[in-house]
Amino acid sequence: MAKEASSARRTRALIIDAAADLLAASASGEFSTREVCDAAGVTAPTLYHHFGDKDGLLREVAADRFSRYLTRKQAMETTGDPVEDFLRGWDMHVEFGVTNPALYNIMYGRPTGGGTTPADRAHAVLVAMMRDLERAGRLRMPIGTAADMVASAAVGVTLHLIRTRAAAGDPLSALVRDAVTAAVIGPPAVPGAASVTPRLARAAARLEAEMPHGSVGTLRASEVTLLREWLAQLSVPDPTAGGAPS
Repeated sequence: MAKEASSARRTRALIIDAAADLLAASASGEFSTREVCDAAGVTAPTLYHHFGDKDGLLREVAADRFSRYLTRKQAMETTGDPVEDFLRGWDMHVEFGVTNPALYNIMYGRPTGGGTTPADRAHAVLVAMMRDLERAGRLRMPIGTAADMVASAAVGVTLHLIRTRAAAGDPLSALVRDAVTAAVIGPPAVPGAASVTPRLARAAARLEAEMPHGSVGTLRASEVTLLREWLAQLSVPDPTAGGAPS
């Protein structure tokens, strides 16, 4: 039984490697299951037994190759600075996508669905980064909003670089990265800055509750959204701050 299980794992790995090689070599990112079977030296029934269909095979190829990338990424020591780790993570994400365009398109351009996908795992890593930034007092907005904003920008710029056949080091990536960083990450706390007192937190909460969605006066809808996020942050009082009740 153990020998059969080991043989099955080797066969699966052989098929995944063959499909990954064909995917990387294809200018269009397309290949046939016949080509995979020929390259792996297996029959079509064997491929279908292990993966169900071509979409199932593509999911496994994406999961396998992304897992390898993620293992390398997580093996790197952190710098101790969550902002620097974020910038490095952005650059690695873009480089992975541009270096593996067909694979990246499967993950983000035409996801096949079914269970937890590599894109889901990547987003979980990003959310963890946002939590580190929040703990450091550097996040300008709620974790979920920040993660969604970063993911949208990173995936968008990577797909654009793939479409235009640009290099991972294209200046566009750094420009978008720095713009997103400025929007999502705030400056370090200033020593001696005023704390968020209970009175200020209550005032911010009241104003946040009054803020409608959409534009207000001369403020655009995007500016109102940002103002609401700032007020949400101010609504949480500093536990070390004093303040007279009111």
